[in-house]
Amino acid sequence: MKIRIETDLVLVLTLLASSTCSGFYLPGLAPVSFCEEGKGGDADCESHIQLYVNRLDSVESVLPYEYDGFDFCKDDKETRPSENLGQVLFGERIETSPYKFLFKKDEKCKKLCTKTYVKDKTDDKKLLDFIKRGMQLNYQHHWIVDNMPVTWCYDVEDSQKYCNPGFPIGCLVTAEGRAKDACVINSDFNKKNMFYIFNHVDIRISYHSGENEGWMGARLVAATLEPKSIKHANDESPTCDGPPMTIPAEADSDVKITYTYSVTFQQNNNIKWASRWDYILVSMPHTNIQWFSIMNSLVIVLFLSGMVAMIMLRTLHKDIARYNQVDQEDAQEESGWKQVHGDVFRPPRKGMLLSVFLGQGTQIFIMTFITLFLACLGFLSPANRGALMTCSVVLWVLLGTPAGYVSARLYKTFGGEKWKTNVLLTALLCPGIVFADFFLMNLILWVEGSSAAIPFGTLVAILALWFGISVPLTFIGAYFGFKKPAIEQPVRTNQIPRQIPEQSFFTKPVPGIVMGGILPFGCIFIQLFFILNSIWSHQMYYMFGFLFLVFIILLITCSEATILLCYFHLCAEDYHWWWRSFLTSGFTAIYLFVYAVHYFFSKLQIVGAASTILYFGYTGIMVLIFFLFTGTIGFFACFWFVNKIYSVVKVD
Repeated sequence: MKIRIETDLVLVLTLLASSTCSGFYLPGLAPVSFCEEGKGGDADCESHIQLYVNRLDSVESVLPYEYDGFDFCKDDKETRPSENLGQVLFGERIETSPYKFLFKKDEKCKKLCTKTYVKDKTDDKKLLDFIKRGMQLNYQHHWIVDNMPVTWCYDVEDSQKYCNPGFPIGCLVTAEGRAKDACVINSDFNKKNMFYIFNHVDIRISYHSGENEGWMGARLVAATLEPKSIKHANDESPTCDGPPMTIPAEADSDVKITYTYSVTFQQNNNIKWASRWDYILVSMPHTNIQWFSIMNSLVIVLFLSGMVAMIMLRTLHKDIARYNQVDQEDAQEESGWKQVHGDVFRPPRKGMLLSVFLGQGTQIFIMTFITLFLACLGFLSPANRGALMTCSVVLWVLLGTPAGYVSARLYKTFGGEKWKTNVLLTALLCPGIVFADFFLMNLILWVEGSSAAIPFGTLVAILALWFGISVPLTFIGAYFGFKKPAIEQPVRTNQIPRQIPEQSFFTKPVPGIVMGGILPFGCIFIQLFFILNSIWSHQMYYMFGFLFLVFIILLITCSEATILLCYFHLCAEDYHWWWRSFLTSGFTAIYLFVYAVHYFFSKLQIVGAASTILYFGYTGIMVLIFFLFTGTIGFFACFWFVNKIYSVVKVD
């Protein structure tokens, strides 16, 4: 399967009906052409190449840190490109670095700077200890050239090559002599209780020449590097051929680290600029697993669809025909879903809370659909950093109107009259819970000095978006929702509630709700693994076509599973379906939480109380959003089903 990434703003268009994925050009940034210094003759042809550095992160810690936090060599004229909202929320901190190249000018062992850490100086000891801690937790650099990640490619099992868009600061050999992380790549890394810092990088930049293709200069199509640890014999004139650079775990003397680099340029006209991300994405062996996940989910959908079709076309059709033909007195002797027609639309308990949840769920559903659709078209590609989160937040803010409308309309249908409370809860309850959780997590990040801590100004901007745009739009939606008449039900509700007969184990509320979430979760759990990997293991996620297809499958599965269980409960003459339909599919979120706990203990090596709290804090936000999303799907599917079947029953 081939993924083609076209522009810096456009990456992936997945053709759902085909096994191939391809990209196409949309309006965005044009490719940058590079020429040798003094040979360009064109203002649009650049000769200087700037390498940018991003935050450093680790699979063993949730806390990312800025590049400057590790006391590496700094750019004398450090600048930061403008960051969008998504980048700030994700903690990305891109800045210029001292790595500056001239196009097609190779460099051999060029010195950047020398850092000296005096053992008796407290500040120096803190800086060195922080670097050691980074190596111990396997923190990774993330470098960028021409908006393209600089990758470290190495061989893995089965002769496969994996290209990692990051490389480690260094590595550690434990006191027992066990080589951790990247220390396994070199047999010279063998001294016990010793850190090996990667203070040299060999960078290779590949370019596609336009000499025979009608355009000026060349375009960069790949940037790879190999990190090395070298103890330079002469810090002023390094030769990059010494033994590994070691830092004792218990430093008893001053430490001097000299950072160097080499860069070579290589022409490669086999790679087109439009396909320059391919070598990274192809090295990620996800495709076959993804298709297995899709086929597994489709089997579940076909099974459920067959069950629903059987109920709708056979059982229900016969029930309705027989019920409409017999006298009402004879009908009273029957049992089943027809006998609860006088109670099935009785307003639920706590209808206020249910309507608020449904309003918020509608807002999240529309936001998710539009975001995934735009991602499938390539607008929210990995090259356009932060675009996915920015799009989601902006859409959520702008979709306050449907949230207020749905909540108000349903609350009025339930017979509610406290419209002010309803609209305030719709605008503030769930977003308030998410913001409070997010704020507490941000406090922890701030205390830990992490780059992921949101600046105060950004928090104020988020509150301004919420109260300045989302809340007023919610009020507007609620105004139109309350102006509309209540939704007309197909049958009248009796004044006296009907007694519900004794239920079997499987038709009791809790077992039905627990069973209802299994099938929807079965459709998404493989996709969920890749999503969690992209969030917590810092792997690149780009298969938005698969994700959109799974989204549609989840929508169908939640609807059909809820309709099935709703039908069985109505047949058992239990007419309390309002909350149950919401909770049945919403229980998928509980399985999501259980899976997140399993993922934490089985797949991650996260250490430290702060990282653990952050993981479960952010997971809590995901679970709440997913609960509202899936619950809303189940409710409206069941609402449509119940209205449909009772609208064809003749009742005097």
